[in-house]
Amino acid sequence: MDANRSALIALTALAPVSWGSTYAVTTEFLPPDRPLFTAVLRALPAGLLLLALARALPRGVWWGKAAVLGALNIGAFFPLLFLSAYRLPGGMAAVVGSTGPLFVAGLSLLFLGDRPTLRTLLTGVAAALGVSLVVLKAAGALDPVGVLAALASTASMSTGTVLTKRWGRPDGIGPLALTAWQLTAGGLPIAPVALVAEGAPPALDGRAIGGYLYLALANTAVAYWLWFRGIGRLTATQVTLLGPLSPLTAAVIGWAALGQALTPVQVAGMTLAFGATVFGQLRVRPAAAVPLPAAAGSAPLVREPAGAPRAPLVREPAGAPPPERNPRPRRIPYGVGPAAPRTGTSPGVPRTGSSRTPPPAHGPVPPPGR
Repeated sequence: MDANRSALIALTALAPVSWGSTYAVTTEFLPPDRPLFTAVLRALPAGLLLLALARALPRGVWWGKAAVLGALNIGAFFPLLFLSAYRLPGGMAAVVGSTGPLFVAGLSLLFLGDRPTLRTLLTGVAAALGVSLVVLKAAGALDPVGVLAALASTASMSTGTVLTKRWGRPDGIGPLALTAWQLTAGGLPIAPVALVAEGAPPALDGRAIGGYLYLALANTAVAYWLWFRGIGRLTATQVTLLGPLSPLTAAVIGWAALGQALTPVQVAGMTLAFGATVFGQLRVRPAAAVPLPAAAGSAPLVREPAGAPRAPLVREPAGAPPPERNPRPRRIPYGVGPAAPRTGTSPGVPRTGSSRTPPPAHGPVPPPGR
């Protein structure tokens, strides 16, 4: 793995690591039971700030594409994610969210034509299993609304990731503008819904203002810019396999800052999920051609890599004579064939003024008919 690609993966990984702090910030700094209001303050201020920095608006079909991507990655994802977190016990929402790589593998086949490999599927299953060992705890019956919301949020974010990869960016537009479009388009529809469903905004103290500033700037504006930047340069599956870092970060923050203990099973799950995340970033390279020693004066032989397609064999038709091996040039009998021009009479040969001309290279030529 080269240094530039490693730096790109590390920067992209900062996005899910930042998202892993959302739960701790929400529970410790923000007013309770205001998921839609929190979603609005996460998305809309960040989108407007990035839009002012990018100074670029969508054009043509990109008005519709930006609206679709904003709805999938922000507008639908944020409320569904908060709804599942409020209605599901423990870390069940994080477990469902960790299946994102499997969603992306199937959607990449549908929208990008990328057939998932066995390695990709096994890595996604290992990551989801590791996350489940970390955050899943024994609880009562699961709320079906919460389960459906968790599945819908994962499907929404996965679809948005794959479509972002498929559509790319318009010419001359960077990831900063694309992020601004999506955050603004996703945050605007949530605002009236939050006002109707949750009423007027609550009174905010200093802790809440600091928490919302962190969510809007570091947790959303910077994190989503790094995320969409990574989608443009990495494969959709590679980017999504970084997603399990979010619940792992939440578990580490809960252990280090909130005094939550980690059991040996949770440590094993963290190791499994983190190993699957790292393994998913490794690039599989095809076997290179291996030159074989060749005899002096001959072209070097090259061994084809395993699995390389071979040229089809061509069969000779039935009854065809076998090809000659090492055919020798046929010698023309002496005197048979076109006669050489006579000395001094060949057309195109100027006379030098001397009656004597040099003999042919093969000796005297007999007269025709002999």
